[in-house]
Amino acid sequence: MRVIHGPGGPLPAIPDDLTIPQFMLDIEHPSRPKTDKNRPWMIEEATGREVGEEELRSRTDSLANALKIRWNIGDEDVVCVFSSNHVDYPVIVWAVHRLGAIVSTANPSYTHDELVHQLKTTGTKLIFAHSTGLAVAEAAARTVGLTPERIVLVDSLPSGKASYADIPQLIQQGSKTPKSYTERKLKPGEGKTKIAFLNFSSGTTGLPKAVMIPHYAQIANIIQCTVWAETDTKPWEDRSFRPGRTIYAALPLYHAYGLAFIMHFGFFLGMPLVISQKFVFTDMLKSIERYRITTLPAVPPMAVLFVKHPDVKKYDLSSIKSFMVGAAPVSPELQSALANVFPQATIGQGFGMTETFTIVALQRHDQKVGTLGSAGVLIPGVEARVVRPDGTDCAPDEPGQFVVKMPSLAQGYLNNEQANKETFVDGWLNTGDEVIINDQGELFVIDRIKELLKVRGFQVAPAELEGFLLDHPDVSDVCVVSLLDDFNGDLPLAFVVPTASAKERMGKDPAEAEKIKAAIVKYVADGKIYYKQLTGGVEFIDAIPRNPSGKLLRRFLRDKARSTRQKAKVSGAKAKL
Repeated sequence: MRVIHGPGGPLPAIPDDLTIPQFMLDIEHPSRPKTDKNRPWMIEEATGREVGEEELRSRTDSLANALKIRWNIGDEDVVCVFSSNHVDYPVIVWAVHRLGAIVSTANPSYTHDELVHQLKTTGTKLIFAHSTGLAVAEAAARTVGLTPERIVLVDSLPSGKASYADIPQLIQQGSKTPKSYTERKLKPGEGKTKIAFLNFSSGTTGLPKAVMIPHYAQIANIIQCTVWAETDTKPWEDRSFRPGRTIYAALPLYHAYGLAFIMHFGFFLGMPLVISQKFVFTDMLKSIERYRITTLPAVPPMAVLFVKHPDVKKYDLSSIKSFMVGAAPVSPELQSALANVFPQATIGQGFGMTETFTIVALQRHDQKVGTLGSAGVLIPGVEARVVRPDGTDCAPDEPGQFVVKMPSLAQGYLNNEQANKETFVDGWLNTGDEVIINDQGELFVIDRIKELLKVRGFQVAPAELEGFLLDHPDVSDVCVVSLLDDFNGDLPLAFVVPTASAKERMGKDPAEAEKIKAAIVKYVADGKIYYKQLTGGVEFIDAIPRNPSGKLLRRFLRDKARSTRQKAKVSGAKAKL
């Protein structure tokens, strides 16, 4: 069996008898670096308000007290957080955990049906909702039988609007009332089984599944990432992840990338977070300059904007020391372009999953720009295999399914034994990703196994073509899907968002659209092998649909393309009759 180990030697002791807030707020772990106690933990982007450790602890404990008094929230109850980023996000999470309850974070852009699915699946007892999503929260609550009293506002409504309990009110109530709950001390080993989060995976098939994440998993991944950071031997002032660095937190905190890595690991390492409630690219540029942001976790669409958006040159971005892309693969072309935008920064990729909560691989410390196309190297404590369809191990540089074992693995999917049998096997997680791991232990993510195209018997990774197409001057964003053909199998089709200049040319001359499409097809024909051509053609689209973590909603566009082509065939056949 070929098992690849993350470097760094044995991990320090991982507490298995602590909850997450106990680990974050109440104890001093040997791995935690020494930091200035007066530093801010968070900075509110819009106002500049700073929130420190003592305020966080006080607000957490007061909110927990109020939740117990008003709703008797307790052991194993599920509380849903349906909100955009907010400085009270960690307060909500840790207050719920103080009571032994479970947090289920939800995408604030969910529709009624999507939120209902999450509330029903988890058996939610209480909803924290931001005012921007209140109407959806109200309707979903009615559908699942929760009364309006079971909705708490993260912010406040304008005067004269319907009355709901909100966080400031609850914190005030909790702070003025004697403590009404007893925080339970976990038994040795109980941290590995006590569920902290029910986060939903963005699977490629079926409805999203609730991933059961124990307290131990989050604590373990924090320690793993900390050990990775400590292996950086560069001079202190050049290190990307260390106390005093400032993180821009625009990525959603309901998602594992934001929740587990940016928020929890960032706090543990002593890196203040500038909390952005809503991602607006120009606002981010202003904040980088205003707050001297040093560390920028990103997803591919953000990376594309830094390369393509004309406003980038208007701002001073020299404070950025680290630009890290995760959640979906980034092409070598885009990574090289980012290095030109941020010549002073380390540029690299990482890899993580909800099921690993979250980080599996991060950039090598000895590289200014990570190996092009690589998602980095395994972090300490990770064991990995690359396996063929028959279960045997691949050789170095041979593609196969990525299979991992690590202390931060989830317990499985809630009430979904079939998915558990397929994904969690003998302590290993089948990721569903097609990867290569080379002799240097670097991870290269090719694509989701189920999304690889088969053209005339050859495998074609859509991500490879997408990265290549992003270098075309008329392409702002792109998603490659397949049309079906009896002879060829899959026919690659590119959905392209044209750049502003391309749109301007098409507006002046409608015939320009076909010229641009033809030029894009020729560009791929000139740069790629014959079976990687855009034999399905090019279609223009206003925006590429993505989930909030930046992953392409490829299946949506694929189904749309196939349906459109099928209707065209039927119409053509009828016209001939």
